[in-house]
Amino acid sequence: MSAVIAPEQVNLIISNQHHDPFEVLGPHPIEQNGTITSWVVRAYLPKAQAAWVICPDERKEYSMESVHHPNFFECHIETQQLANYQLKAKENDKERTLYDPYAFRSPQLTDFDLHLFAEGNHHRIYEKLGAHLAEIEGVKGVCFAVWAPNARNVSILGDFNQWDGRQHQMRKKGNGTWELFVPGVSVGDSYKYEIKNWEGHIYEKSDPYGFHQEVRPKTASIVADLNNYTWRDRDWMEKRRNTDPLAKPVSVYEVHLGSWLHAAWEEPLKSASNATLSPVSVADLKPGARFLTYTELADKLIPYVKKLGFTHIELLPIAEHPFDGSWGYQVTGYYAPTSRFGTPEDFMYFVDQCHENDIGVIVDWVPGHFPKDGHGLAFFDGTHLYEHGDPRRGEHKGWGTLVFNYSRNEVRNFLVANALFWFDKYHIDGIRVDAVASMLYLDYCREPGEWVTNQYGGRENLEAADFLRQVNSVAFSYFPGLLSIAEESTSWPMVSWPTYVGGLGFNLKWNMGWMHDMLDYFSMDPWFRQFHQNNITFSMWYNHSENYMLALSHDEVVHGKSAMIGKMPGDEWQKFANVRCLFAYMFAHPGKKTLFMSMEFGQWGEWNVWADLEWHLLQYEPHQKLSQFFADLNALYKREPALYTADFEEHGFEWVDCSDNRHSVVSFIRRDKNSDEFVITVCNFTPQPHSHYRIGVPEAGFYTEIFNSDGRQYGGSNMGNLGGKWTEEWSFHNQPHSLDLCLPPLGVLILKVDKTKKPPAMQ
Repeated sequence: MSAVIAPEQVNLIISNQHHDPFEVLGPHPIEQNGTITSWVVRAYLPKAQAAWVICPDERKEYSMESVHHPNFFECHIETQQLANYQLKAKENDKERTLYDPYAFRSPQLTDFDLHLFAEGNHHRIYEKLGAHLAEIEGVKGVCFAVWAPNARNVSILGDFNQWDGRQHQMRKKGNGTWELFVPGVSVGDSYKYEIKNWEGHIYEKSDPYGFHQEVRPKTASIVADLNNYTWRDRDWMEKRRNTDPLAKPVSVYEVHLGSWLHAAWEEPLKSASNATLSPVSVADLKPGARFLTYTELADKLIPYVKKLGFTHIELLPIAEHPFDGSWGYQVTGYYAPTSRFGTPEDFMYFVDQCHENDIGVIVDWVPGHFPKDGHGLAFFDGTHLYEHGDPRRGEHKGWGTLVFNYSRNEVRNFLVANALFWFDKYHIDGIRVDAVASMLYLDYCREPGEWVTNQYGGRENLEAADFLRQVNSVAFSYFPGLLSIAEESTSWPMVSWPTYVGGLGFNLKWNMGWMHDMLDYFSMDPWFRQFHQNNITFSMWYNHSENYMLALSHDEVVHGKSAMIGKMPGDEWQKFANVRCLFAYMFAHPGKKTLFMSMEFGQWGEWNVWADLEWHLLQYEPHQKLSQFFADLNALYKREPALYTADFEEHGFEWVDCSDNRHSVVSFIRRDKNSDEFVITVCNFTPQPHSHYRIGVPEAGFYTEIFNSDGRQYGGSNMGNLGGKWTEEWSFHNQPHSLDLCLPPLGVLILKVDKTKKPPAMQ
């Protein structure tokens, strides 16, 4: 290489327009007859008045000269080998020494990495793109890499260069990925990417693959090391891998971490990683309060959930988001657990503690849309990169968000790898995919003329459907035993069927029809329920078309819909009885279960994202007893295999009688998949008790009343059957035997035959 540098090349560096600054900066060998005889070292130091090259091996300093520009330096060194040199720069009255980032010339991304990413199949691309600690030639630093194919230039900004985009200009690879190793950068350093488009407009962006972000309203990414935490959940992970979750009890407590409970401002922050966190005021409604950290939540939330007996905690989105009021559903940092509650290691500790207490963790995941915030994915490299360019496909106007372009391989790869990332790095046990219907239909919440058809003239988003199939097939191939749950509210077929038969590959789908039917039914005066028996029974007509999860979620207790107990008719006693009746029926009905925080103790007010739950209500007996009801209901659910092993198989459910609309009573059998055990459920949905109500049963014997939602311990009238009833030889409801029962008002009975008891005549 010539020792002479052209002024045009220098100007490209000075103006930050060179796609590969390594061609100009750093060390360049001078050869004669194929042998290196000397080196030319060049550096652009925008704030330096003088510079030197320090060669530690030779213990020498070589003065650099300005070339074509006062801040562009060059020196010629007569040596055959040049390694681990440093630059010394004089900036005003200070001197600093640094390793030259352009001395580390080996590419960090291989051609195979780029090939897999370009075809959308680099499942662990998060180990390549983003910011990763590295040690190269004995020098520690961070490898940065970002995908911005339409950018003219990309630089790294950070505390380490005073946020000056001229100092760390990145090199462009063939597929539009930019990379640079920056020596001396370490964990905790903040950074962004400065991206210039071809018109010269500058965009300062957080790292799409960043593992940690500053606490809002700040928006920079933070270098993090996700490999330092020591996990203690090996047994849990191995057991999960070899377990079919559909044959296990799944009772999910849905939580928004920012409003479950707050701490007083003066309480010392507790963080598993001992990091210093900034208190986050929620002073809008609760002056002097702050969020609990992940570690504090582990200490408070996990014992609470364990006491109530839930099998899983579902977290509203905890990926980084700028606005608290979005509840986490407008994500800017898909690879970063929100820093509102602590560090990545703190969240690992939270999940680890859940597993130690036999509680699984489900995270709401939002691959359907993202916000327009300037530091996020929107218009990332000066073009519509992650989103569709056509607003008829690329924008949800009602939500003020943008829609991912699922037809672009790299965008699909970003999302597929993101799902795997949470299972891989944070050991979560499931994802609940938000707003699936908005992804599957091109006309979702769009008026005529505001959307375009697919290539066949239909309204189905075929690319989104293929993307969902890819996510699920890849996730289950790496992590068998997980839960993938679709919040899907339409009649799209085979949502929870395997991909190899044409399904979308989820293993559970929220049963939105059941939810609407139940809330409509229970909100009406019990006298009118006799005319709406179909609300109670209709779900079983389609129950076996999908693997359903019965969910009463956060969406049902906001925006003027009232809290769950507030939806119920009647006086206070009847409201509590209706709530118990609803949830007892829910737990006896086929399907896995989800309920939102606060429902378990009967909060009167709607959920408020800015405030605590109404914990003060637990000082009152009715709310205490309702909490005990849920603890006992969960215990019963987990104790009786008939209530969960055959949720999705026809032999697991049988109506005894679903036609007694005059009394608003239904009765049915739930059967265990692995034995001949079964339980009988009888529901009376009116305040009118029935002292002699006969139902048919398949076996003779003593039927123990294993659960009564009207029990005194739950605040009920304590009407029941004195522990159980013997059958009578009276064929009824097409069954060979029958029971003469006392049905309590607004009550649910669950009975099980006790095969150890002999009839009185045989005793």
